[in-house]
Amino acid sequence: MPESTPSAAVATAPPGTPQVNRSVVISVMIMGAFVSILNQTLLNVAIPHLMNAFGVDADTVQWLSTGYQLTNGIVIPVSAFLIAVLTTRQLFIACMSVFTAGTLICALAPNFTVMLVGRIVQAAGAGVLMPLMMTVIMRLFPPETRGRAMGVIGVAMFFAPAVGPTLSGWMIEHWSWRLLFYVVIPIALADILAAYFALQNVTERTPRKFDVWGFLTSTLGFGTLLYGFSEAGSKNWNDFQYVTLPICIGLVSLAVFVAIELTTETPMLNLRVFRYKMFSLACLVSSVVNMAIFGGALLVPIYIQNIRGYSALDSGLLLLPGAILMGAMSPVSGALLDRYGIRPLALIGLTITAITTYDYTKLDLNTTYGHVMMLYTLRMFGMSFIAMTIMTSGLNELPLQLASHGSASANTVRMAAASLGTALLVTQMSTQSKVVLNDYANHFTALNPYLYNTVHGVGSLLAIETGQPQDNAMTLAQQIFYGYLAKLAEVGGINDAFMLATLLSVVALVLSAFLKMKPKGKRA
Repeated sequence: MPESTPSAAVATAPPGTPQVNRSVVISVMIMGAFVSILNQTLLNVAIPHLMNAFGVDADTVQWLSTGYQLTNGIVIPVSAFLIAVLTTRQLFIACMSVFTAGTLICALAPNFTVMLVGRIVQAAGAGVLMPLMMTVIMRLFPPETRGRAMGVIGVAMFFAPAVGPTLSGWMIEHWSWRLLFYVVIPIALADILAAYFALQNVTERTPRKFDVWGFLTSTLGFGTLLYGFSEAGSKNWNDFQYVTLPICIGLVSLAVFVAIELTTETPMLNLRVFRYKMFSLACLVSSVVNMAIFGGALLVPIYIQNIRGYSALDSGLLLLPGAILMGAMSPVSGALLDRYGIRPLALIGLTITAITTYDYTKLDLNTTYGHVMMLYTLRMFGMSFIAMTIMTSGLNELPLQLASHGSASANTVRMAAASLGTALLVTQMSTQSKVVLNDYANHFTALNPYLYNTVHGVGSLLAIETGQPQDNAMTLAQQIFYGYLAKLAEVGGINDAFMLATLLSVVALVLSAFLKMKPKGKRA
């Protein structure tokens, strides 16, 4: 009797799929995805140390993430073409080799420019891995068992962000930041060797002409759009040069790209996948979720480190229980998807996510570390019901010949949504922080008697304690008071940003009510 779980030695796959050792294929590909995600999460905690090492400011160092993201935006749409013209084995080994080369460049980087080049090379390899793995899953598993397969993959994928921040904090405190890259290289090389000797071909090769104009317009479109979104987080949305102009160029280029892909005989990315209503709805829900989650996940470390003064290691430890719980729940939610369909999972998961996100709007200067950890863990519990399942349900609606195009389209849309969500929430946080701080400053400059007496009293105490002249002590007291107000304002901005994330979660919750109730049967 054929097996229907990811651990089966030989796959029972959809019609037309060659019989392969499913457990070997999935294991090799999971290791590739794991090492690429691990490297990204390791680097996030190291950003302040890289600023010191290379002597660059925050705006400059953020290009290590922005450049990686822009490169992903360029290569992911091309993944459907690469999956069609190369075998599974060829493409996977090529991607892992490029990623490993980029990792080595980063590890040896003598300056920031070389480090940025290494990050771009890394992204060129890693960007194709996820669409390739999702396409392989669709080839190896029929729709009614893909949930469990994605669940098993989720364990490994969520384990990387679980251990990454904590491991990174420990290595940086005891060793060099270069170890963050050196530790990844042997794992990547071992996976390349495993793929060379054991990875079987799953996808079908269908040689086609390369869509040059589609590639150029998608590169310009996604590149400038993502750049504009990323800059909006640090600048203002009405900044013409860095935000408005790139976004406008991106939207126009993408409109041309869509026109080309819908009229050419061999599109680089077949956008006709969006004719399938449930796939389009799943992409929409997943995109709104990503906007809320990715932006929200950035705010928690900002609060813990910048406002409360905890270390990067403490921040990583705070995120650890939620990430572990999410990984543990991944196979459970996958099995529930196969049995009950996506709608009940989405409704339950997004309800929990919306409630816990709303609770984050009540942070103050005295919110305990344990309370923040509890909220984050519960939020990840809600996310575990939808993280892998929504897009799996959408991909289940596509015929196999559109699998690679569907996975590439889904990953591209989700990445753009995550970038937009991060920009929106960061902008909301910074804008509202300035508004609140200006309001506090207006009260202060209006010579409010209570505030004046408070600051004057603190200045007098400082003068007595430190032996400084009264004027110097008063200046120091005003700086202390202003710093306190700045923290209050930043907390207010974070709370407002989480309110926006709550609204996005509620929008996703409403949309999820229209998702399919039960999984569809096999497709040819």
